[in-house]
Amino acid sequence: MPYTPTKLLTVDEFIDRYSDNPRYELADGELIDMEPTGPHEAVGGKLAVRIGMAILDARLPWFIPRTCLIQPFADAATARRPDVIVLDETVLGSEPLWQREPVITLGRSIKLVVEVVSTNWETDYARKVEEYALLGIPEYWIVDFRGLGGIAFIGKPKQPTFTVCQLDGDEYRQKQYRSGEAVASPLFPALQLQLDDVLPR
Repeated sequence: MPYTPTKLLTVDEFIDRYSDNPRYELADGELIDMEPTGPHEAVGGKLAVRIGMAILDARLPWFIPRTCLIQPFADAATARRPDVIVLDETVLGSEPLWQREPVITLGRSIKLVVEVVSTNWETDYARKVEEYALLGIPEYWIVDFRGLGGIAFIGKPKQPTFTVCQLDGDEYRQKQYRSGEAVASPLFPALQLQLDDVLPR
């Protein structure tokens, strides 16, 4: 049987067909099924609550949209859908697509992205680290609640890990936290958070 390649999508086609479906994102024109599970969603939901409370406590003009896509590069057919994203409402007027679609193209609109690691952990630890840094997103959290990441990323023995990436120039400096350790976020200095607080029961 001859191999039939999958038809690649443009960002516009992806937005038209899948913008409301949180299961998918787009990478180089290829539809990616993120395969969310119940425990994955529990971790993402708990993180969103904690971050939302920190935003309110600090009286910041930021918010967490219910659904949002990031189009990191105009010349690439890629649209990311972070598990949690924090936007700065004061600069959204500069976003070219925001009034029609919840799509972010400018890094300055984004304060934080959070990815909860699933079976496609390579993307969270490698490619998205580069994409989000190039966009200029100040902080990126990688929450690997099952310890799925490679040893090069989370160490040995593999265990649940919370990685805070802070932008330094055009690259992220990374700090890892494990069970029982207080997570330090430069973006939210008053936030009291441990990996254990967001683990599924």
